[in-house]
Amino acid sequence: MMESIRFDAAGLVPVVIQDANTNEVLTLAYMNAASYHLTCETGEVWLWSRSRQSLWHKGATSGHTQRVVEIRLDCDRDALLVRVEPRGPACHTGATSCFFKPVLPASRKPDPPQAQLPVEKPAAVSTTPPIAPPEVKLVPHSALELGILLDELYALIQDRKANRPEGAYTTYLFTAGLDKILKKVGEEAAETIIAAKNDQRLELAAEMADLLYHLLVLMAACDVTPHDVAEVLRSRAGKRRPLPE
Repeated sequence: MMESIRFDAAGLVPVVIQDANTNEVLTLAYMNAASYHLTCETGEVWLWSRSRQSLWHKGATSGHTQRVVEIRLDCDRDALLVRVEPRGPACHTGATSCFFKPVLPASRKPDPPQAQLPVEKPAAVSTTPPIAPPEVKLVPHSALELGILLDELYALIQDRKANRPEGAYTTYLFTAGLDKILKKVGEEAAETIIAAKNDQRLELAAEMADLLYHLLVLMAACDVTPHDVAEVLRSRAGKRRPLPE
């Protein structure tokens, strides 16, 4: 099918990635000839990152790879539909799909008519006061999820550091060295600041995710573990720090 694809002037073709089991659209991305060949050869989704100008193995850093079930070419031969079995969320925010923000709500269907049920006599009301359930303090699910994801991501980064699989972005960072990693941390920190100033919540979350990832790469490069950072935070818990003059 390679010869039939009509790549644009930049050598790219848009790719719609769809869950083969649910038919939910997961993301829209781009492929060039190299990423298309890698996708066909490995059976997993490879893309072309326009922001990094490099090949991108989907899920290389998160572990959320996508196994290819089928590839379809549209009638004009200038777009691809890739149906996959995802191994985890498709979006870097942790959402199942990148298309989770409604813009134009679907029209609300009228409620179905209520069936006329027979009127029942009210049951006897107990005068005994109910026993109050014990108070349970829950940790927000998002905080637990973030901690688990960071642990999993750090383990994956450590594996990339040790094995250096070809084509992985994390491999590229470790190969480029500490100065490159520090530069990326600085760039992502600056982009996080800009997103915060622009009051863009989803954009800010995306930039924070990028910053956290590059910080974990820096930690691995310098042999600092999440446990080391957690111990510092735990030692500071409850301590009042002096205010800057």
